[in-house]
Amino acid sequence: MLDVLVTLVSDVAQVLALLIIVRAVLTWIPSVDYGHPLIRAIIRVTDPVLLPIRRVIPPLGGIDVTPIAALLLIEIARNLLVRILVAAFGA
Repeated sequence: MLDVLVTLVSDVAQVLALLIIVRAVLTWIPSVDYGHPLIRAIIRVTDPVLLPIRRVIPPLGGIDVTPIAALLLIEIARNLLVRILVAAFGA
């Protein structure tokens, strides 16, 4: 059971991190159709992570560093959750 929970937490963190990276790359492409259902889905999934960070960290020199901070926070949260799961359910 522990293995399944740890795998689930890790996989969710990896998918979220990948979506944040995809969203960051999409901002570099001027012709992206933000009305496309797939792009809207990526935005809906990543906004709850990125928007609170954007309120705290303003762009630095015109560069949005929010995705970098989000990736760091996701990794910290993943590590913390895995440690809590191991402590609660034993190794």
